[in-house]
Amino acid sequence: MTTLLWLQACHVFFMVAWFAGVFYLPRLFVNHAETSSIEVAEHLKGMEKRLLYFVTPFAVLTVSLGIALIYYYGYAWFIASKWLHLKITLVILLLAYHGYCFKLVKDFKEDKNVRSGKFYRIFNEFPVLILLVILYLVYLKPF
Repeated sequence: MTTLLWLQACHVFFMVAWFAGVFYLPRLFVNHAETSSIEVAEHLKGMEKRLLYFVTPFAVLTVSLGIALIYYYGYAWFIASKWLHLKITLVILLLAYHGYCFKLVKDFKEDKNVRSGKFYRIFNEFPVLILLVILYLVYLKPF
């Protein structure tokens, strides 16, 4: 039981750390898209890159520990847990979102951003919604 609790605790810890970065990065994009200052834009480029590379290992650890939890619970549990299948789908969408952030950081780095601050404000809501649904699925297990 101790192993299970440690796996769960570490999984949640790294998920929280990952989401902190995923929530903050689009806010940097908003500021970057709306600034007219070259100095501020250059500063934001560094912040965006450092943040994205800082939180990426948290994403890897979150997924790895999630896989370890599935392995720990076993194949029969995995098949029977329909809520988990939806959670995994949402995590895959979040990983795609995270991957797309690499493209956005590159676009900003090369001064090729074509999106507005408003776009990035809306873009920032996507992981919030994913987190809300994942928490609902994990704690209420509706099916």
